[in-house]
Amino acid sequence: MGPERSDQRVDHLRQELERHQLEGMVLIVEEGLNWESVFYLSGFRGSSSAVLITPSEAFLITDGRYLEQAAEQTDFTVVPQGKGSLVHSLKTLIREQKTGYLGFEGNKVFYTLFRALEEMDLQLRDLSGLVPSLRRFKDEEEVALLEKAAAIASEAFEKTLGSVSEDMSEMELANILEFNVKSLGAEGGWPNHGFVVVSGLRSSLPHGVPTSKKLGRGEWVTVDFGATFGGYVSDITRNLVIGEADPKGQELHALLLEAHGKAASALAPGIRCRDIDMIARQVIEDAGYGNSFSHGLGHGIGLEVHEKPRLSSTSDEILQPGDVVTVEPGIYLPEIGGMRLEDDYIIIPGGSRRITSALDQELFQI
Repeated sequence: MGPERSDQRVDHLRQELERHQLEGMVLIVEEGLNWESVFYLSGFRGSSSAVLITPSEAFLITDGRYLEQAAEQTDFTVVPQGKGSLVHSLKTLIREQKTGYLGFEGNKVFYTLFRALEEMDLQLRDLSGLVPSLRRFKDEEEVALLEKAAAIASEAFEKTLGSVSEDMSEMELANILEFNVKSLGAEGGWPNHGFVVVSGLRSSLPHGVPTSKKLGRGEWVTVDFGATFGGYVSDITRNLVIGEADPKGQELHALLLEAHGKAASALAPGIRCRDIDMIARQVIEDAGYGNSFSHGLGHGIGLEVHEKPRLSSTSDEILQPGDVVTVEPGIYLPEIGGMRLEDDYIIIPGGSRRITSALDQELFQI
């Protein structure tokens, strides 16, 4: 990430801090938690750091493992962590900068850090949603990375299909797919969890973990997968069957295609997210499966698999140009099995564009 983009993002953050009448913002990465927001603002991707942004300065504290990396990745002022803890170094920096009114991310800090800040008698305000809101808009460079992640995942899936057999286990399929994702140039699959590969009756589990169960002939297999490239992720779900798909499987897949297509066609700036959800949900309800669509229609993606905005029946968010969202209607029948059909879309003036278009939406028969 170039210094100009980092400066722009920090400037946007400072404008928000001024609006909240705050003197600074603290971000912290411990054991890799919250690297996304620190990377977004600074360009640094280490697993341990603290950031302090004031009206005139931007500091990044990290330890000796990452000092050389930080010097290469960020234009923030890099502060070596002292002999004490990361929190101790952060407290020292806050005192030196004489910042008393600070924003922090309550949903991203450990309790020990919060208590340490409290002990300094600071005026703290929880701004957990601030940086995620800034991250919501994707610029051209981010969209290019998302498109590359989508292209790699799509090619890896098609390559993996050539290896699938009824004697393969769910876990083997997931492992081969992730290997292919990496071999095609991605950093990996998803940063924080593995792919969903579920077959037969287990396909009714929306987030089922792959097991040693064999795929079997004639059973539906749902594969929810993606790739990470340049820190940005793709998120795709496809369904396959070894042999002939039975009439029920064909019926459900056709229904998901209809629900997905109608909802995706309505994606555009100014449309309320819950209205997009309702378009797909209505198709599924009219077919008698309303109680079997158990989650929201989609979510934003970017540096994380789940970001703002949310396409759900409870979301009042309104789509904006630069949003990247998934559309993923699903039907889950415990006594039979389930399916989901997911693609990624960038919201553009007047509509949307499918960035996972390289992969057909068909029910793959092997």
